[in-house]
Amino acid sequence: MTVRLAVVGVGHMGRFHAQKAGALSGVELVAVVDLDPDRAAEVAAEVGARPAGDLTAIAADVDAAVVAVPTVAHAAVVDEALSCGLDVLVEKPIAATLEEAEKLLTRARERGRVVQVGHLEWFNEAMQTAAERIDRPVFVESHRLGPFPNRATDVDVVRDLMIHDLDLIQRVVGAEPERIEAIGVPVITERVDIANARLTFPSGCVANVTASRVSPQPMRRLRFFQADGYLSIDLLERQVTLATRGAADDSGQRPIQLEQLSIDRGDALEAQLHSFCEGVRTREIAAGAADQGLAALRTALRVIEAMPALDPLE
Repeated sequence: MTVRLAVVGVGHMGRFHAQKAGALSGVELVAVVDLDPDRAAEVAAEVGARPAGDLTAIAADVDAAVVAVPTVAHAAVVDEALSCGLDVLVEKPIAATLEEAEKLLTRARERGRVVQVGHLEWFNEAMQTAAERIDRPVFVESHRLGPFPNRATDVDVVRDLMIHDLDLIQRVVGAEPERIEAIGVPVITERVDIANARLTFPSGCVANVTASRVSPQPMRRLRFFQADGYLSIDLLERQVTLATRGAADDSGQRPIQLEQLSIDRGDALEAQLHSFCEGVRTREIAAGAADQGLAALRTALRVIEAMPALDPLE
């Protein structure tokens, strides 16, 4: 089955989706939709698709839609796509609020549609390789840092960046946290731009999670500590280091052994789109299903709620 696809919103991320989808085997990129007619025409010409200013104008010609509009518009656009009978891949977070996200899941069930949330890092080959070796972690540390983005930022850093790592950690641990402590500071915008959260899970695992969009050097790293050692994952460089304790030497010491794991440096966005299109064909989402996106958003909002109010500077 050839999946007929439309990309809705072809700004920063949507353009990448259109480029990848246009080259994907078994997929026909029918249209790109954007409120800016010039941008829609430009991207459509680039990828060989039809430009449109309204999803409903082309909905009858497609099977599914990739929604890459600003977060505050996710609920309205995804709801429109579901109402048109389309399956949906929506960029993270699934919606701006929990109420909006829950309504989308209900609408998807009513319409018999599949929804996948674009938590892209799960498809990073470094994460895929490391996930096979992670076993009941007891402590997790993550840092996701970068300079202020050259794009529209309509949400805080927790829903913008930290949510990536919240999603990864919850998938690996297999639960949402029981307790959350957090701190956040607005630096450039009126919303929180740098944040730290300490999450305690039912298993006893503790995660220390930091996200910043006001740091000069980019970093996307996680470390999972477990009984037999730890894994260090560099998502930016797509590298995984496994540290384990070796056999005891003559003095009885067990030295730390480091192993650089082999990574197939694939294309995460292409893998995510392929997974979604397979879900359209099979009616089952293998990774990033809507309930996982809802769980990540729920924790992100709990992190924000846990932050104490800061007194304004005099």
